[in-house]
Amino acid sequence: MFINNKSSIFVCLFFIRNMIKRKIYLERVLPFVGKKLVKVFTGQRRVGKSHLLKTIAQELQVLLPNIQIMLIDKEKFEFASIENYVDLMQYIELNRKAEKIGLFIDEVQDIENFEKALRSLYSEDVFDIYVSGSNANLLSGELSTLLSGRYIEIEVFPFTYNEFLEINNTQSSDENFNKYLQFGALPGLNELPDKDYLKEEYLKNIYNSIMFKDVIRRNQIRNVVFLENLIHFVANNIGSLVSSNKISDYLKSQKTNISINSVIEYLEMLCNAFVIRKVKRLDIKGKRVFEIGEKYYFEDLGIRNAIVGYRFTDIQKLLENIVFNHLKAMQYKVSVGIFHNKEIDFVAEKCGERKYIQVSYLLIDQNTLDREFGNLLQIKDNYAKYVISMDKNIGKNTYEGIFHLSIQEFLVTFN
Repeated sequence: MFINNKSSIFVCLFFIRNMIKRKIYLERVLPFVGKKLVKVFTGQRRVGKSHLLKTIAQELQVLLPNIQIMLIDKEKFEFASIENYVDLMQYIELNRKAEKIGLFIDEVQDIENFEKALRSLYSEDVFDIYVSGSNANLLSGELSTLLSGRYIEIEVFPFTYNEFLEINNTQSSDENFNKYLQFGALPGLNELPDKDYLKEEYLKNIYNSIMFKDVIRRNQIRNVVFLENLIHFVANNIGSLVSSNKISDYLKSQKTNISINSVIEYLEMLCNAFVIRKVKRLDIKGKRVFEIGEKYYFEDLGIRNAIVGYRFTDIQKLLENIVFNHLKAMQYKVSVGIFHNKEIDFVAEKCGERKYIQVSYLLIDQNTLDREFGNLLQIKDNYAKYVISMDKNIGKNTYEGIFHLSIQEFLVTFN
């Protein structure tokens, strides 16, 4: 498969115990609990969608004691017989026992034509519906048409740094940050002993599972070698502007002859499975979005590091990726900024407000200071501007109105 596991390590997966409730997602969904809207949770496999559904089911049972909770988890063998929307409707009819039903379906995309069942169930006043899926196309096509204006989507991400600290009952420190940077923040890691080789094995297994179920099998991919070369290229070039032409030329240099259209299609498949995320460039002055040349970041750094290894020489790339992931988890719309041919790492927008962010490893000399702060100083609007780095003991430091935060302070305080 993608990562060759030479060791015979057996990674035990336990039921999630003492898991935090992930307040940021509960706060987003609770206003819609009991409302006639389909609640849709999307995100990469193993980011905690299943646990979140169970937590919401518990909350719903408290709010409405007489409601029947019906939970269908497509990753469990007992629900393997539910293959299509007819099977789903038959299962629900056979098991419904109350006038009000909280219906929870985990990994709903594994049920063929599931949207037809959701449309029928939505038309009844009986069901409060919650579904999760591991494909970005979940809300495209027929489902979007059938449920237009009748659903709310909530993206679920790996643990933020604050959640990572909370689940481990610890405080921010260099040691904890380095663990977060190296192994990422998939919830299942916290069920393992604190051994690096076990974490690496777990991440490799998760990666292989995602690639097989959500990329290869779903898209019926035959050229697996090309897919593997492509994802290695992206993993080695996170934070760099890339194009389909550039990737195609690189693959040709590796004796892999592939068309530009195929590169685009495969990248889209990886994005749809939430393995990577594409970030477009924004002309800050003209407010124009460029159609070519974008950056790619990994949904989880632990998986990225499992693919190509954790190297200190990649620190700048990793810092950019971790800042991007935090911004997305905080519900920002993120672009790469272009201003008079100068690049701004991130333009983050939310609720009509904009923030400009530069990411640097260390501000070690005047040239670095001029580059990181100078690019931001050229932007004359009044939106907040930040430089994020690994420098220590920064405190509340500003330079001509630009905030300078350490990476740990940023991850703990920025929302």
